[in-house]
Amino acid sequence: MIDGLINVFSVVQAWLFQAVVQPLMFHIGLSAYIEDAFDGVEWFLIGICELTVLFIILRPLEAMIPVHAFTDRRARWTDFLYTVIQRLGAFSILIFFLIDPVVAEVTEWFHLEGVHPFNLENLWPGVTDRPLITFLVYLVVLDFCDYWYHRAQHGFGWLWGLHSLHHSQQNMNLWTDDRNHLLDELIRDIFMALIAIAIGVEPSQYVLLVAASRMLQSLQHANVRIHFGKIGDALVVSPRFHRWHHAVGIGHESKGKGSLGGHNYGVLFSFWDVLFRTAFFGQTFEHTGIRDQLPAPDGKARNYGRGFWEQQWLGLKRMVEFARKSRR
Repeated sequence: MIDGLINVFSVVQAWLFQAVVQPLMFHIGLSAYIEDAFDGVEWFLIGICELTVLFIILRPLEAMIPVHAFTDRRARWTDFLYTVIQRLGAFSILIFFLIDPVVAEVTEWFHLEGVHPFNLENLWPGVTDRPLITFLVYLVVLDFCDYWYHRAQHGFGWLWGLHSLHHSQQNMNLWTDDRNHLLDELIRDIFMALIAIAIGVEPSQYVLLVAASRMLQSLQHANVRIHFGKIGDALVVSPRFHRWHHAVGIGHESKGKGSLGGHNYGVLFSFWDVLFRTAFFGQTFEHTGIRDQLPAPDGKARNYGRGFWEQQWLGLKRMVEFARKSRR
């Protein structure tokens, strides 16, 4: 079954490349990047597969067991636009392929100087013969780094100015995972790509790692009444666990209660929050958003924008505003 799907995927990838992409690359004078373009077709098709699975599985679940009714359906369509840009544009994978040749040049220079770069697989002899274990090890290591980057997004004013766009969705849904400022996404993707390359992740592995991570994060943001039980929620981030991170005035702006910036920073695995004492296991499904979106006197009625371009512009303004405040 799996082998058959892989074969179908390979056939479609080869046909799309030969019939559309390759002629186009030659026509516009970019034949030097033919090999990279073939890899690009792969992650484009993976993005199509991701969107299809989300529509087939998570979209019906949101209709069957919703946390709340949507009050702004346009906001969900805007989130869907973000998802299409991220999944089909594949920013994170593109960044990896752009950085990888640069790092390869640096690595070759170190090699000529007698300095051998670090590779995570070298710490565990024989692990390369077990691709599933290798995949899981890389997933855990990258998620550990992502946990700390996520904390930075809430701890530094200028980063929060960008990241707050993600938290401003009051109708959180399966597409909200990709509701990010493009600059915020670019900075994070460069950080994660550098970590991946530094620990020896191959390009083909990185594509699968990103795809697996994105699918799990789509589930976490879905408007569904799902949790994994007491033990499961302490291991893997569930929709209920992550909703507390997005909860208005609780999850990410706790007024000094608990850790700086709130709780539940785990991106895939919640045991990082347990380990570093940032976990909060609420039993309810809270409303999402940011306190300063609320009308006075509870908030400042701050506008985070409705459409894509307005949200991007306001994010840049908040970045400057919050950076200035943090220096005072």
